[in-house]
Amino acid sequence: MDDQPVMPPAKPSRRPQRPYFSSGPCVKRPGWTPEALKGAFLGRSHRAAEGRARLHEVITRSASLLGMPEGWQLGIVPASDTGAVEMILWAIAGQRGVDVLSFESFSGTWAQDLRDVLALDDLRVLEAPYGSLPDMTQIDWSRDVVLTWNGTTSGVCIPSVEAVPAQHEGLVICDATSAAFAMDLPWERLDVVTWSWQKALGGEAAHGMVALSPRAVQRLEEGSQRPLPKIFRLTNKKGLNEAIFRGDTINTPSMLCVEDALDSLRWAESIGGLEALKARARKNLALVEAWVAQRDWVAFLSATKETRSCTSICLKITAPWFEALDDAQRSAAIKKMTSLLEAEQAGYDLAGYRDAPAGLRIWGGATVEAEDIEALLPWLDWAYGCVAEEAMRA
Repeated sequence: MDDQPVMPPAKPSRRPQRPYFSSGPCVKRPGWTPEALKGAFLGRSHRAAEGRARLHEVITRSASLLGMPEGWQLGIVPASDTGAVEMILWAIAGQRGVDVLSFESFSGTWAQDLRDVLALDDLRVLEAPYGSLPDMTQIDWSRDVVLTWNGTTSGVCIPSVEAVPAQHEGLVICDATSAAFAMDLPWERLDVVTWSWQKALGGEAAHGMVALSPRAVQRLEEGSQRPLPKIFRLTNKKGLNEAIFRGDTINTPSMLCVEDALDSLRWAESIGGLEALKARARKNLALVEAWVAQRDWVAFLSATKETRSCTSICLKITAPWFEALDDAQRSAAIKKMTSLLEAEQAGYDLAGYRDAPAGLRIWGGATVEAEDIEALLPWLDWAYGCVAEEAMRA
């Protein structure tokens, strides 16, 4: 290889206090301990008055924290964000033509569902490789549009609220699972918004949330073109099943997870609400940006700064020795790096998503402390130096 020999830097002396950087389930809020769950409504039916009240509290606190407009409906649904998105696609998709953005793993799944499973006759898939967004000027907003606001597996997000026009004939269905509670969402320009508890507020898995505009409710009430399993049904013979949006869930929720969600929502309110959450995520991204700017071996996977995510911060290695490797060798090198970090208890779950190009991914959402990002970055230098030195000797 043409690269000069690399000497690994000295092992850093300071470790992150909480070395948890997974992009889902994400790190709990600062100061969290299992004691936060001691008041969970356990051993009782979730349909009891107090159980319903706690589920309703998750709904009302979430809507308030996010600034959801008056007249929208918000409900708790099964199967995390995946369940929330798919129940909407199965119920609505195909009533008019659909444009879907596909630019990373999960948005690609929505495109595959629409194309290969639901087999829509009138479907346009607007694609882009990892690190880029599709050309949004090609979207036909007279059609239904399915978009992911933040690509969890690519670190690429919609650049601004103005990217969605204020007026559009079709419905805009937005997967916001890694954007909610961390980024601005243009509620007045969207019609369906979904997310899950285990992302930006560090909740536990298996529960999703779906928010519906009045236009989306009207479309649902017009009826699905296909039979739906019970777990997907948001309507009944009378129209929208409004009980779901008051806390009567379709299936049995975990009241332990409900208590955890309430704890994280109360924490978010206590630190200043949505603006404080967004500021914390932006600060975490800024720390990584400053670090990357001083390195010649690493860059952001996002091709442009405007589309760079402040939650799922995805990085690629740009050193010539690494770029000369094939895909399997690159994956092996990343695994060595992340294994070194894990063995040192300096950072967990830092490898990029399995379907993404081999690289690193740091969750930078609001539950991550900036001090832990600062402590992590020297360890990335150290792990890279160790792996690079070994590669130079090969």
